[in-house]
Amino acid sequence: MKTRTPRTRRVPPLGLSLEPAGALPLHRQIGEQVRRAILEGRLKPGTRLPSSRLLAQDLDCARGTVVLALDQLVAEGYVVGRPGAAMSVAADLPDEMLNVPRGSAPARTQQAARPAVARRARALLSASPPPAAESLPLAFPTSQPDREAFPFALWAKLLEREWRRPSPEAAAAAHPFGHAGLREAVAAYLGTARGFACSAREIVITTGIRHGLALFAEVALDAGDAAWVEEPGFVGVRDALAAAKVKAVPVRIDQGGFPPDVAQAQAPEARLAVIAPAHHFPLGTVMGLQRRLELLSWAERNKGWIAEDDFDGEYRYSGRPLAPLRALDRSGRVAYFSSFSKLMFPALRLSFLVLPTSLVEVTERLMDRISVRAPLMAQGALARFIAEGHLAAHLRRTRQLYATRRAALLAAAERHLAGLLTIEPDPGGMHLIATPVAKLVKSFDDVAVTKAAAAAGLVVQPLSVCYAGRPKRHGLILGYAGTPEPEIERGIRTLRKVLG
Repeated sequence: MKTRTPRTRRVPPLGLSLEPAGALPLHRQIGEQVRRAILEGRLKPGTRLPSSRLLAQDLDCARGTVVLALDQLVAEGYVVGRPGAAMSVAADLPDEMLNVPRGSAPARTQQAARPAVARRARALLSASPPPAAESLPLAFPTSQPDREAFPFALWAKLLEREWRRPSPEAAAAAHPFGHAGLREAVAAYLGTARGFACSAREIVITTGIRHGLALFAEVALDAGDAAWVEEPGFVGVRDALAAAKVKAVPVRIDQGGFPPDVAQAQAPEARLAVIAPAHHFPLGTVMGLQRRLELLSWAERNKGWIAEDDFDGEYRYSGRPLAPLRALDRSGRVAYFSSFSKLMFPALRLSFLVLPTSLVEVTERLMDRISVRAPLMAQGALARFIAEGHLAAHLRRTRQLYATRRAALLAAAERHLAGLLTIEPDPGGMHLIATPVAKLVKSFDDVAVTKAAAAAGLVVQPLSVCYAGRPKRHGLILGYAGTPEPEIERGIRTLRKVLG
């Protein structure tokens, strides 16, 4: 069989060239190149452009592709056209758009090339490491399950089975709370695996904690109300409350977890407590029974609410997973949140919220006005995955796998990070915290270390960004669930070089 020699494209009159295998669609490539030529002064105002037919011939592409690009340029005001006449560069482009005096070459300064960014966006960027190169091993991402361990072949069969003959619900408008079969499967699973009873009508399928918490806050609280949040804590909690116009009041946790007495003294007007009692993020603290009962008593006395985030309560490596706070609730004041994305794979983007019974009807009526619905595409397959026992089996396998990786991370840290970082064992979860030794505490900058680690191909999270106020504790959050053992060893050695 003869090898086909790639044809060399002719350079068209405008100096355009296309990359068929490029990341951008062909019409976007044409539009970007013409736009750049106009802004840089290579195409002067009033210049006639070749016809779409001629451009298509020169570029060896469909005429419709060229027409699509030119139509977008017309809509943006760069190009004008009249019926029966050729298109041309707009004659009335302002000098500010061209960024240069009329007729002169553009001065391409760094300031002109950099878009304006809001202060809050710059603050977020300063705390976010740049992405690591795709070709390098990605250790140690936080809250990432092991994708190799997930039965994707089985998942594909369930998806095919669900959509080859879709149920009337799947093919039409589903209930605002999500797929009925999935909600029934979740209710049954919670009764067996997490030890509390609820009905399918109380369950809302969401896209994550941000979505679910913002929805709950919109229904349960008024704008301007205060909510206690754990300090440190998951940044997404503060984001969700801000979206609902609720004031987050950070309450510093201690060895016993969230302290209700401190919270009440700090902000007695609060109407909501957002906590992760079974396994705090990021420190892994477990809230004791006495404090759980105190918080439930506060909610009952003050008609307050508790949002319980049980994001990785399934992963406990000594003894059984701890019972949720919802299992102790007798007054209907606890909303329970959990995620399938952390248990299965991140792209699933499905979580759930179990509402207090008293809020079900009003949430159902207001759902479409105050929130978006979770995508329905995978919900039917997930219902089958749970009901047929595949989720329980997957959790049994991954508990053993993650326990082994947790031990590997602790051992590798002891070998390579001695004298620099210490890691305390955590009996649950999917990550560990590495903190600087005493002599390095004052000089250790976890944000700077995170950025340096990213340049070396490591994904770690700075502990300090989990704090809303001061003082901030510095350290590194190292996820191990999604990192194979050979990469754990390699990653810790690389981290040692970064620190050195």
